[in-house]
Amino acid sequence: MVFTFLAAIAVAVTVPAFALADVTGKVTVIDGDTFDVGGTRVRLFGIDAPEADQTCTTEQGQKWQCGAWVGQIVHERYSGTRAVCKEVDRDLYGRVVATCDIGGTDVGETLVSEGLAFAYRRYSMAYDLIEKSAAIRDVGLHASRVQDPSQFHKTRARGRIPPDRSCPIKGNISSKGTRIFHMPGQRDYERTGIRTDRGERWFCSEDEAVRAGWRAARR
Repeated sequence: MVFTFLAAIAVAVTVPAFALADVTGKVTVIDGDTFDVGGTRVRLFGIDAPEADQTCTTEQGQKWQCGAWVGQIVHERYSGTRAVCKEVDRDLYGRVVATCDIGGTDVGETLVSEGLAFAYRRYSMAYDLIEKSAAIRDVGLHASRVQDPSQFHKTRARGRIPPDRSCPIKGNISSKGTRIFHMPGQRDYERTGIRTDRGERWFCSEDEAVRAGWRAARR
């Protein structure tokens, strides 16, 4: 009886809240560190690429669209290829966070080594030395001055990350006054910011949003 009780505790402690799994399939590039793999949104683990509209500054003081540049290279290289991604975690947006292998190569390692992304040390030190090597060689983004992508994202993310993870549904009001709610995983969810000072709000369930007068986003 004691053994059974202890075994049950061990299982309860070691089993994660969700089962980690491999995600495989054809790649659609969303941005420098985010893919759709076989229809599943995947955030590459351990790296951070500049936002699509982020700019960098050359040594001569000229600004250029480095975020769009990274996105274009990643798109040309990986769109339509087949990836095998090993899930590590889930993020605040419900996306799978994973390491991805394409053609026998770790995508995250490749992007960091070529200066197209940075090691995301807040979550992993796996690519720390690889980034330092790229910086010494002045490859890719390291040849310019660039704001840390996480800081750039934090500035823009105000109102985009749910203050309460149990209430992640975004109740947005359009320019025409239409009340629309966005669920995690929908097309416009990540880029939708909530301005509570304008009457927008967060919801904990679809029913709550509908009762309050919001309709579901179509995509």
